[in-house]
Amino acid sequence: METIINYFETIPSSHRSIILVGGLAFFWLLEGGLPLFKFKYKKWKHALPNLFFTLTTIIINFALAFLLLGTSDWVQTNDFGIINWLPQMPLWLYALLGVLLLDFFGAYLAHFVEHKVKPLWMVHLVHHTDHKVDTTTANRHHPIESLIRFSFTLLGVFVVGTPIAIVMLYQAMSLVFTQFTHANIKIPKDLDKALSYFIVSPDMHKTHHHYRLPYTDSNYGNIFSIWDRIFGTYMYLDREKLVYGVDVFPDEAKNSNIKDLLKQPFQKYEKPTLSADVEK
Repeated sequence: METIINYFETIPSSHRSIILVGGLAFFWLLEGGLPLFKFKYKKWKHALPNLFFTLTTIIINFALAFLLLGTSDWVQTNDFGIINWLPQMPLWLYALLGVLLLDFFGAYLAHFVEHKVKPLWMVHLVHHTDHKVDTTTANRHHPIESLIRFSFTLLGVFVVGTPIAIVMLYQAMSLVFTQFTHANIKIPKDLDKALSYFIVSPDMHKTHHHYRLPYTDSNYGNIFSIWDRIFGTYMYLDREKLVYGVDVFPDEAKNSNIKDLLKQPFQKYEKPTLSADVEK
């Protein structure tokens, strides 16, 4: 564990890029061999707006990385934050708690708030209006959302008290998991269900991308499924019934155009409708 922590403490930017590009390439290829849905689309054309928003996310996170570093240095110097106030523990447990709690603040809480606050939902809509969810959808976030998510992660670093090594470990895991859960891959249902008791599985997250409520407002987690289960936001929908998108924003052409997507947060708010066939 110490070797892993030491590696992430000084992980080069080139290695972080390899994780991003390597994960994307791996799941892209896997989608070709084990597709969940056989989409009739030009994959590269579909990927272009998603890759554009991936690039804007990278730029924003890179530009603001000094804030993460400064905050993590401060909490360590001042012995501040939840995991620093707990009794001494093995390094593996310290790292696990750090990643688990960052996953709450940086992913679950941020995601939950984006669905509950109307202006933030209009920003987050860019992510939900992809009608062909695949691994490139993972980082399809409007630049404003990238700033929002960064702010929640920064809050997490401050409250949890995580050193930069655990922050970098969390971000690497978060990236790979979001590529995995959005990937258009089909794994055995029993295996997916078993995984969903511990981590966010592909089917679990894709329920969140169903086009109608209440499924859209469920399964907010990114790495660990514990938060959805603790706070009662877990839902199950058979993957054969999945329909991607958002019911009140059905224009797939506009939802695939970068210019329109950049303007999407400033459209008039439309209240999503309720599904008639809720499954427990």
